[in-house]
Amino acid sequence: MTTPPGELAVIDALRPGPEAGVYRDEVVSVRAWRGPRPRRQLGTIRTRHFDVHREGHHVHLVHCLRAEQIDDDLSGLLAEELFQPGWLRGPDLFERLFTGVVVSSAPDPEQAWAAFYRNTLRHVEQALERPGSTAAGHGTVAEYAPVYRFVEQQLARGSVLEVGCCFGFLSLRLAATGRDVTASDLSAGTVTLLSAAASRLKVPLTTRAADATRLPWADETADNVLLIHLLEHIEPSLGDRAVAEAIRVARRRVVIAVPLEDEPDETWGHVRTVSLDDLAAWGEASGHPHRVVEHHGGWLVIDTDR
Repeated sequence: MTTPPGELAVIDALRPGPEAGVYRDEVVSVRAWRGPRPRRQLGTIRTRHFDVHREGHHVHLVHCLRAEQIDDDLSGLLAEELFQPGWLRGPDLFERLFTGVVVSSAPDPEQAWAAFYRNTLRHVEQALERPGSTAAGHGTVAEYAPVYRFVEQQLARGSVLEVGCCFGFLSLRLAATGRDVTASDLSAGTVTLLSAAASRLKVPLTTRAADATRLPWADETADNVLLIHLLEHIEPSLGDRAVAEAIRVARRRVVIAVPLEDEPDETWGHVRTVSLDDLAAWGEASGHPHRVVEHHGGWLVIDTDR
């Protein structure tokens, strides 16, 4: 199953569904089971947590997850049960189904996303307290929890700008410690979602939609600029520009992290691989002191210290 061709409407993660517990857009419809799980219908793909079938280009998914069970490990569930086996394909479809499962898990979208954020941030703390625990769900949170810890250990003093923040869990963690933090992402919808979550969680966080290759901030605006698992989502021809922009805006330090993959993982929207040699080349080109480290992926830390 693949997504239909042509221009698709932007995902609105906070748009109410046609009824409580239902998400629907032009590509997918998602709802939660109410009551016992029914018998599998003809033509339906059934996994432990999902039933999926297609009507034309439209994908219908029904799930058995409740709001208290949903955190960012939902990514792992969708990947393991539907995308890695090849039943479904494409990052856009993945994102729409992810959104649909979250939104359909509670009576209204804001309530659903608030639970999602609280559950995930709690799960991150648990993963850091018990590294390697088998209670870490489907690994998504457990995999990036040590990445967050390593970021925190690399920071210079002062303010933080995270570029390509996605859901913004790292920015929320840093802001909750009292740092002056700005979180940015290319997706305006993602930024709106994060801003609403920060407000509900009462975390003082500045958000702004921004293109990593053309940052709308002046030189030396933030003490630390973070590009954490961003560059693998950017075409190689634009990677140099994103790194250069981060260096331009950073007063003290740039911290870059990437997964080390043999092939780009399409499920997560990766369009390129980044090697330790690539990171070293960016560091050399910066003209600043830098170091390349391997720790749950590859790292480049550049000390700009203006």
